[in-house]
Amino acid sequence: MTADRRDDDAPDVEAHLHAGVAVFNAGAYLAAHDPWEAAWLHLDDGPDERLLHGLIQVAAGTHHARTGNAEGATTLAASARDYLSGLDGHRGVALGPVHEWLDAMAADPLAAGERDPPRIEVDGVALGPGDLEFPAAAVAGPELAEARGDEAAADLLRRAAAFGHADLADGKTTSPFVTLTLEVLDPGRPDGPPLGRLRDHVQRREQRENDVAGLFDPDGD
Repeated sequence: MTADRRDDDAPDVEAHLHAGVAVFNAGAYLAAHDPWEAAWLHLDDGPDERLLHGLIQVAAGTHHARTGNAEGATTLAASARDYLSGLDGHRGVALGPVHEWLDAMAADPLAAGERDPPRIEVDGVALGPGDLEFPAAAVAGPELAEARGDEAAADLLRRAAAFGHADLADGKTTSPFVTLTLEVLDPGRPDGPPLGRLRDHVQRREQRENDVAGLFDPDGD
């Protein structure tokens, strides 16, 4: 394989990059490493691999700094800086503030852990969950729910994501699984996230698919 060529089953790098950035910027620092790692595992050496590898270590180092693990924070800060060296602007990610944060962690990790890291910008935007398009939102939603300890919502969002991807593959651009997933991640909704409506759509779709599957089951005779 050539550098940065993805295998057939690899996750979309841009979607997972943006998802991890939004999760990080939402304050779920450790959880941000999961979207990045899912894409990184499929990459050969190259700029994408180094960017994601470095960001994974930024997330882990930040977690260590905030939980008082000075040695872990300083070790990861130095390693992350090496991976991210020369990559400022790659895939639109502004790494200047990230490098400054890594320097602060390396110099005094316990002091750094007392404050929030900078929000990561992509193409000039500090992406939050409400800024994501569906492929990235489908990744970020379950991670954010898990970070809040809401396993039921995380499971629902994963099931909805599968149906949303299937609908888009079939050309159904107005899929309720897409629109409702985006609404769930919109922090500005006055009525709160529409998890109830999303659950209704998921359950109806699962029931329809189970009914169709049953038509081809052997009758047992």
